[in-house]
Amino acid sequence: MNSRQRRGIVLLLLSALCAVGAFAGVFAVIHDAESKTGPETTAYRLKTDIPAYRDLDPDEFEKITMPRRWLPVTAVTDLSALRGKIAVTPLRKGSLLQSDMIVARPALAPGKQEIAIMIDAATGVAGKIQPGARVNMYATFDAKEQGAKPVSKMIVSGAQVIDVGKLTPLKRDGDGGRAAATTRQAGEAVPITFALDTKDAQRVAYAESFASHVRLALVAPGSQEPVGSGDRTYTLDGDK
Repeated sequence: MNSRQRRGIVLLLLSALCAVGAFAGVFAVIHDAESKTGPETTAYRLKTDIPAYRDLDPDEFEKITMPRRWLPVTAVTDLSALRGKIAVTPLRKGSLLQSDMIVARPALAPGKQEIAIMIDAATGVAGKIQPGARVNMYATFDAKEQGAKPVSKMIVSGAQVIDVGKLTPLKRDGDGGRAAATTRQAGEAVPITFALDTKDAQRVAYAESFASHVRLALVAPGSQEPVGSGDRTYTLDGDK
């Protein structure tokens, strides 16, 4: 074997060693990347903004994959978890869907019935009432309808809110009579559904039909103090 052949063999060996080294380097990089990311899993991302307290539709979310080790423990990985749930806060497009963003819709207890009325947005604790909240309901009657002096009455105390609808424009009746539900002036109102027993539902229906206004007062969470009969009716004469 002459010197040229020996040099050729040496070069071949060096090339083979370099190839092995390069392969080992690539393998090490891939292994390091896999060790940092780990196996992937399914998650869901919002495709659009979703307002608070609204039913959730699976079509509003897109399926994505991401490393399991980077996924929050509260992430929703199965859209069946949305069944019977509503958004607890406004959800933004692009956000990762997590279990603390949703809550179960309040259920109707035995002996209760649902009744919905339109509440003036300006007088109904606008933006603060949500499903599950408790409210006191006040109705004001003017002197003409009462046949005496104007009076304000608490018609229901501690009413449970079941659902809060979308803001809806109101228009004055064509005959100049009472505007659609709870206000005599054109404006905006929100349909709110309550869980009430029969007597309270009758009180609400009466006030919705004959009161000049129906207003809501949000009750602090955990507050269960009953309202005395002497505090349920108010007239200006009685405030002396």
